[in-house]
Amino acid sequence: MDQTQVDAASTLNDERARRLADRAALYAAGKNPYPEHSDVTDYVADIEKNYADLADGEDTADVVKIGGRVVAKRGQGKIMFIVLRDPTGDMQLFCRINDMPEDAWELLGELDLGDIVGAEGVVVRTKRGQLSVAPRKLVLLSKAVRPLPEKFHGLSDKETRYRQRYVDLIVNADVRETFAKRSRIVSAFRRYMEDNGYMEVETPILQTIQGGATAKPFITHFNALNQENYLRIATELHLKRLLVGGYERVFELGRIFRNEGMDLTHNPEFTTMEAYRAYSDLEGMKELAEGVIKAANAAVNESEQIEYQGTTIDLSGTWPSRPMTEIVSEVMGRELTLDTPIEELRAAASECGIEVNSAWGPGKLIAEIYDEKGEPSIVNPTFVCDYPVEVSPLAKRHEDDPRLTHRFELVIAGHEYANAFSELNDPVDQAERFRKQVEEKFAGDEEAMEYDEDYVRALEYGMPPAGGIGIGIDRVVMLLTNQASIRDVLLFPHMKPERGSANGAAAARAKEDEEAAQAASGVSIAPNKMPTVDYSKVAIEPLFEDMVDFDTFCTSDFRVVKVKACEAVPKSKKLLQFTLDDGSGTDRTILSGIHAFYEPEDLVGRTLVAITNLPPRKMMGIDSCGMIISAVHKEGDEERLNVLMLDDAMPAGAKLC
Repeated sequence: MDQTQVDAASTLNDERARRLADRAALYAAGKNPYPEHSDVTDYVADIEKNYADLADGEDTADVVKIGGRVVAKRGQGKIMFIVLRDPTGDMQLFCRINDMPEDAWELLGELDLGDIVGAEGVVVRTKRGQLSVAPRKLVLLSKAVRPLPEKFHGLSDKETRYRQRYVDLIVNADVRETFAKRSRIVSAFRRYMEDNGYMEVETPILQTIQGGATAKPFITHFNALNQENYLRIATELHLKRLLVGGYERVFELGRIFRNEGMDLTHNPEFTTMEAYRAYSDLEGMKELAEGVIKAANAAVNESEQIEYQGTTIDLSGTWPSRPMTEIVSEVMGRELTLDTPIEELRAAASECGIEVNSAWGPGKLIAEIYDEKGEPSIVNPTFVCDYPVEVSPLAKRHEDDPRLTHRFELVIAGHEYANAFSELNDPVDQAERFRKQVEEKFAGDEEAMEYDEDYVRALEYGMPPAGGIGIGIDRVVMLLTNQASIRDVLLFPHMKPERGSANGAAAARAKEDEEAAQAASGVSIAPNKMPTVDYSKVAIEPLFEDMVDFDTFCTSDFRVVKVKACEAVPKSKKLLQFTLDDGSGTDRTILSGIHAFYEPEDLVGRTLVAITNLPPRKMMGIDSCGMIISAVHKEGDEERLNVLMLDDAMPAGAKLC
């Protein structure tokens, strides 16, 4: 912590102590700074609308009662001005000593920024043209004992904004507006679905079968049944059971949980809308996706041409459909299809920097190339269709080419917003696909689905032909409010616990105690997700097994670096992208394949070692300028990486010799 931070913390503690003393003095004087009753009947927005034509310098006899937070205060002798903020806007209180009782005037002098007050008075417009309320009564409704921050900026403050969203909402009007728009977007989704005959339903969050998507689940224990459960990774299989039961159009808006990485567009807990319509198909789902997103946009924007992170997106007209192989061929500059020789497809995948698995068939290879190169190339809304069956275990096959499925993903600005199918309703085909998923799970794929015997049984009773779709609500909100990070559209995004905070779990408590001990010793180490506990199983490479000549070693420039930011690289399960302070004054980007061992948020603020004089190497389309140094050992056949971490007192740019 530098001197500026120390001074800020000291100032905060002094101010908080003073306010706590003021609170105690109020109680001692027989005044309750947190009264039970309040009387608020009017709001700023309504007052501004109703008195928009009030002339400068004109008073009214109209009495209003407003309440809100004090966000500004200034005084001029017998006149004081308070700016009061309620949920609809800011209103000036034009306080005159002759208009107010003595105790209310005294209260004005005692108010701090952040205090919540109630004011009763008449509506006036000052000679300078400011619409105001001239209070006749003023009462303290809640004493703020912690001062508001002057401003939020920079990386550390952004983390604080996410962690203390309540303060972020108080201080930043644009943040309040973003979440107000989110509410309107969700309401627009519901209205559109109900207007089109869909019934909203609720399905279980706790489930015994991992199904409906390929994703790693959260696992929890159900005490009453002494049973392990998953938090749902999709609502699909329960919603389609309802089609078997006779409902024709159903949808659910709700939380989904996937125990996976976090980045700008992914959060382990997120909101989706899934909808299923009997006697529909993929074309029906295209109409639904286009219609509901346009309705949501109309709820918050005035035009169908919107700006997203510096790019103009055109939502107007009928959105085009394009086969996946057409997009892949376009970005690769040559025709690639499912009929292309497998070696040529593998070479194309390697060209894109993809680590090719020898077991992948043509469909999987095409899909991987599309994910890496094709999807990021799409700007305006596009339905990408004709997905290979290898990556679509729940979709119906093409009648004329069983290698393809009736599936689309809606892609806008290089990101997926919706996933839709002509739903598979053949119970025998479905059972076979489940079996293949189980084989993949036994082979080590944690994201593969499990065999859902009850769902197959439901299909055996007969499910009508149907279209189904899932739409990511958080991403739609990001698009329509021009937000780059999913955390900026989640009121309370998940964060690493603050040091010293308890979360109720014994393991977490032990971990915090360990970190506290490390902090006390001046060493701060991020936890490895795969800690070594049995040293009898550890294998260390013998010294000098691979000799490095002295000249080569001497030319490697080892430097101390500070981690300013760290995030998972999209579409990579291994890579983390570091933004580093290397002492040069210019941020350095290095990619490192350590995501299996460390969470990105655990590494922010750490002091590491990097080789800084390596030529840039492009990884996943990103220039990696150097190498983060880790220690390597083996436990059995498994290789473990342990990032070298240094004392935080070492300055960025210090050279190791």
